Amino acid sequence: MKLDDHLPVDHRLSQVYRIGAGLMGLVLVAFGILGLLNHVGFFSLHGQRVAGLSSNGALSVLSIVIGALLFVGMVIGRNFASTLNMVLGVLFVLSGFVNLAVLDTKVNFLAFRMPNVLFSFVFGLVLMTFGMYGRVHSHLPHDNPYWRLRNPERAAREEAAREAAVSGRQQVRPRSSGPTSLRPQQ
Repeated sequence: MKLDDHLPVDHRLSQVYRIGAGLMGLVLVAFGILGLLNHVGFFSLHGQRVAGLSSNGALSVLSIVIGALLFVGMVIGRNFASTLNMVLGVLFVLSGFVNLAVLDTKVNFLAFRMPNVLFSFVFGLVLMTFGMYGRVHSHLPHDNPYWRLRNPERAAREEAAREAAVSGRQQVRPRSSGPTSLRPQQ
């Protein structure tokens, strides 16, 4: 059994996951390429400025690899892209915390500075938002496959009612031939 086998597939939501993965991957690949063009040392602790962020060779290569992984998610799409966006988003937020702890130390191998930490937090949250879109909310529409998965009894009742309405099997109340009473029934 694969990780996403139990999740429903919804093509409309899949487009959001794919676009999110592609856009975020493009940002990372562009940052990584610009970093490599600066010819900074692979594990330089101070790095060079690239697009307002500090970068070294290791961070540039890592950015290209993660960006390529997001492109793979974009190509595959479906629930894989959603799960990949959420997992990488969480990893970016965790990376922000870890790199915040190693700022200005000798183990700052990715040459992070405070703008990098903030970028990591924001990038991770945006990536998680793309991944969770349409999956996590208290007011999902009833035709959403994730709502249907979480509420199978209600979904089955609604589907049966919808089928009955379409096929004309819906019970119709007989009309009374006499005058209608305005008094409420008890």
